[in-house]
Amino acid sequence: MKDLTTGSEAGLIFKFALPMVAGNLFQQLYNIVDSIIVGKYLGTEALAAVGASFPLFYTLIAFIIGIGSGATIVISQYFGARRLDKVKQAIGTIYLFMFGAGIILTIIGITFSKQIFTLLGIGDDVMPQAVTYFNIYMVGMVGFFGFNGTTSVLRGLGDSKTPLIFLAVATVVNIVLDLLFVIVFEWGIAGVAWATVIAQMGAFITAIFYLNKRDHLIHFSIKSLTFDSYSFMQSVRIGLPTGFQQTFVALGMMALIRIINNFDTVTLAAYTAASRIDALAAMPAMNLASALSAFVGQNLGAGKVERIRKGVWATQKMAWAISLAVMLLVIFFGKPLMAMFNDDPEVIRQGREYLIIVCSFYIVFSSMFVLHGTLRGAGDTLIPMFITLVSLWLIRIPTAWFLSQHLGESGIWWSIPSGWIIGLIGTWIYYKSGRWKSKSVVKEQLPEK
Repeated sequence: MKDLTTGSEAGLIFKFALPMVAGNLFQQLYNIVDSIIVGKYLGTEALAAVGASFPLFYTLIAFIIGIGSGATIVISQYFGARRLDKVKQAIGTIYLFMFGAGIILTIIGITFSKQIFTLLGIGDDVMPQAVTYFNIYMVGMVGFFGFNGTTSVLRGLGDSKTPLIFLAVATVVNIVLDLLFVIVFEWGIAGVAWATVIAQMGAFITAIFYLNKRDHLIHFSIKSLTFDSYSFMQSVRIGLPTGFQQTFVALGMMALIRIINNFDTVTLAAYTAASRIDALAAMPAMNLASALSAFVGQNLGAGKVERIRKGVWATQKMAWAISLAVMLLVIFFGKPLMAMFNDDPEVIRQGREYLIIVCSFYIVFSSMFVLHGTLRGAGDTLIPMFITLVSLWLIRIPTAWFLSQHLGESGIWWSIPSGWIIGLIGTWIYYKSGRWKSKSVVKEQLPEK
């Protein structure tokens, strides 16, 4: 456990974010390895199938992950206020919710996957592999949500190091199983999906065994889990807007896929590979924002508002520096990075074009995410939801459709930073209003120190 209410703001946030960055590097690494193996050994159609599956998967999980982020804030604020009895109740509640959600979404996803892919306009050359990959992936939902629930709890308690250990192990297992199932056993795209399912479930089971032996606050046992309605409602109050926000983003990704499918399989494959690199490049800023959320939650619970202001400014400066470095790296090495995924020259060309356009605006993206992290940590998630809704559905998607008619696939790429710019402006205006300071879950505030 880590107390974030005392000490250097920049140092605490950086040290807290560092394991999260490393952990997500591992997580993105096995997503990238999946795509490289698929693109190199199974072909362009299989790579497109993986790309088509991700937005659908993200749409199904986004709302639940949003509620989980609400639980992180509830736990961090209770922990900051030293209400350990409420911390334990909140932990049991989020586990029960995640398990129930995992079972329900598995059934829904497998039942309706083919119909949804049809609505997305997936071509006949991609459809069979997309359905196969997605349905197997959904089998691992309980393990996926179980591990993400554990990660949410630990981050709320100020521990970002422990999840790193299990993510590292899961990544190695995933890569080894990818190579075994695809190259040795020749299971095709099904082997890639089974490798991920096994790795995720293994990470969750291993984490539970470890925590049961090490931590008195997190003792996982089905019999000992209790559901606390107040903790759940607070998690929903905070997480519901974030859940909707993530769902809007996920549906926006599906809408983008629908526009991309107006072109050909090559464009979808290029988008799949480039978006993997993009996700990796944007990750440091996102993790700094997540670290800032835990920092804000604990300090707001402790009544230390001035520390929050200093923490926000320190996080912005770190995010800008990292974004600039990543932007230059992606611009200069975009072509060889794309060549790792596929040998088709047109896939490489379109993917590199995506990277140059999008990564040029990483500083805008990181600034927006840091401010979103501040508001989430305070438990103020409703206004960011509306800002996301406007920037995505009134700016990005219409812009993607319009520009794709005149500029081709590059018009779709230009629509992405256009949404970021509007999102940053709206979030900055609301942050400066200061209304987020009154959103604490903990009613008995400690005096400002």
